[in-house]
Amino acid sequence: RCRPAMLVSRRLKRLLQLVPGKRRFGVYRFLPFFFVLGGAMEWFMINVRIGKETFYDVYRRKRSERQYEERME
Repeated sequence: RCRPAMLVSRRLKRLLQLVPGKRRFGVYRFLPFFFVLGGAMEWFMINVRIGKETFYDVYRRKRSERQYEERME
């Protein structure tokens, strides 16, 4: 009898086998997916507001606060 984790593992292996280029590119055939994922994350961080701020709004504010504290020391 198959355990659920084994079933998921088997399905995942079968899904990964469907990605073309195994002989020529090996594991590097997955790189385009990671580039797309990284671009999507970047777009999300720039454009999606959670509350009233985006990730970059918070980043810029914290950076300017640190610079201000450094000047005051």
